[in-house]
Amino acid sequence: MIELRNPRAFFEPLCVGAPRPAVAVSAEPSRMIHFFDPGNERMRAKLPDLARRADVLLGNLEDAVPADRKDAARAGLVEACRSGALDGARVWCRINALDSPWVLDDVTTLVTEAGAHLEVLMVPKVEGPRDVHFLDRLLAHLEARAGLTHQIGLHAIVETALGVTNLEAIAASSPRMQGMSFGPADLAASRRMRTLRPGGPHPGYRTIDDADPAARTSVVQDLWHASIVRMVDACAAFGLLPFYGPFGDIADPEGCEVQFRAAAVLGCVGAWSLHPSQIDIARRVFTPPADEVAAARRVLDALPDGSGVRMIDGRMTDDASWKQCRAMVAFADRAAERDARIAEDTLTGAAT
Repeated sequence: MIELRNPRAFFEPLCVGAPRPAVAVSAEPSRMIHFFDPGNERMRAKLPDLARRADVLLGNLEDAVPADRKDAARAGLVEACRSGALDGARVWCRINALDSPWVLDDVTTLVTEAGAHLEVLMVPKVEGPRDVHFLDRLLAHLEARAGLTHQIGLHAIVETALGVTNLEAIAASSPRMQGMSFGPADLAASRRMRTLRPGGPHPGYRTIDDADPAARTSVVQDLWHASIVRMVDACAAFGLLPFYGPFGDIADPEGCEVQFRAAAVLGCVGAWSLHPSQIDIARRVFTPPADEVAAARRVLDALPDGSGVRMIDGRMTDDASWKQCRAMVAFADRAAERDARIAEDTLTGAAT
């Protein structure tokens, strides 16, 4: 039986005293979500510098954190939030999976002890609306207890076959939903794909040019393309932000840039960075190029209200083109403000 919901109550708090849900997702640049281990003291010492460079800093409590270090990682994230080490970046956290023995402590501790600093909780292996509804109600109660004035968003990682099947239902499940990330490694395991690569292409996934059987050329294809497109469509349909996930081969910056750029062309607004070297790659890829921004500004100047059809720079431009240009220019302006602050912080730091 289909569950019916009162649409008039969709943006009402789920708990007395909880903050009202946001009507729209934040449009601030989130070109890179930089992962760090909050239980690593050496890593925490680098956070002030990373906070100036990265749009989003994410404390990772799940994969790559051994079971005997989960408590330390959680406590380390709370300490980093309270100390001001993360000031300058937006702060997210990837909690442990919903079927793990750590997730309840993750959510309870983070919201009640550091909730004022947290923007988003990233949730692994979301497979359907029920996962979102569980956290939605729990977070409302904890937000009310902590006296938070903002609602903490939820970000789903798409990394199982069932999660891909339920993409649209997940995206529409709650106004708390902020976005989705694509998790290729776990998705490959869920599908029993014959690849051990954490993102990127596979040399076995190829096509051939059949025009001349005597001189066939072979080209590697993107084995993640279809799923990423579905995720982007689900996010666009319900006002969420889509992200490419990890590119695990840190020693291959060219491969990382190519994969990020393909995701950007498809509509992803950012990607994960697993190493500081990937921060600048993501900034370069997910910031619109200057020549494209300039062309978009010419369209807005020529069609101030978006009506009519004009030939601009040799291209037929209409209302649909105007909307694309308006979105690009708005994002480019916000990214330029963010990057100007980074440059100013860097110069100030050098001067002192």
